[in-house]
Amino acid sequence: MITTSSSFAHYLWVDTAGKGTIGKAQEVKVHFGEYTYGVIEEVKGEAFNNVSKFKLWLVHPDGKKEELKTVAKEKFYLASFTPEKKGIYTLALNNNEIGVIDYTQYDFGIFKTHYHATAKVNVGEVKKETETVNPDGIAIKELPANKGELKLQVSYKDQPLAKNEVTIFISDLWSKALETDEDGIVTLELPWSTKYLVETTIKEEVPGRYQGKDYEFIWHCGTYCVNKG
Repeated sequence: MITTSSSFAHYLWVDTAGKGTIGKAQEVKVHFGEYTYGVIEEVKGEAFNNVSKFKLWLVHPDGKKEELKTVAKEKFYLASFTPEKKGIYTLALNNNEIGVIDYTQYDFGIFKTHYHATAKVNVGEVKKETETVNPDGIAIKELPANKGELKLQVSYKDQPLAKNEVTIFISDLWSKALETDEDGIVTLELPWSTKYLVETTIKEEVPGRYQGKDYEFIWHCGTYCVNKG
């Protein structure tokens, strides 16, 4: 699947430092590719262009939501914000405007893709869960956890997604697959000071029509990026 269509096997993710400082600009990058394989698409390439109609949101500690402006660079879109107070800032990318793909020749069917990606910035070492802003698809929420662990709750259309596979990646082809519990929760160990990327997917087995083309189902893909360093 990787060799036949880079836009299907790939995913979008939001990359930023996990800790922020009041009054200091925080850089945010949007990538498209496959992190563990070291594949990061160029913004001007066809693969990234096909998924470029995303929106990037920032949810402040008080719940205020604002859209961040992004600027195209060589291999990512760049945005920034400046924290004004302590708390958890949630970054959320959403893209439900991707054309229909026909993969019947690979026994996967004809489908539409919905990408969602999130990341957290902690200002002041606050222990609080992140926000979710994707009621139409997958959302990944980070919950307070023990040191050295990452505790996530996966939801689908605002309901806990139970018994769903979650894969955690780091660079150099390392990955581990786990499964959410009955409450959609999964706990991951973070033993190394590196970047971790979490991915989970689900098929919405409902046919429809988009941009003049019929599809058999929607393929939802959610990612969560953690920089631990």
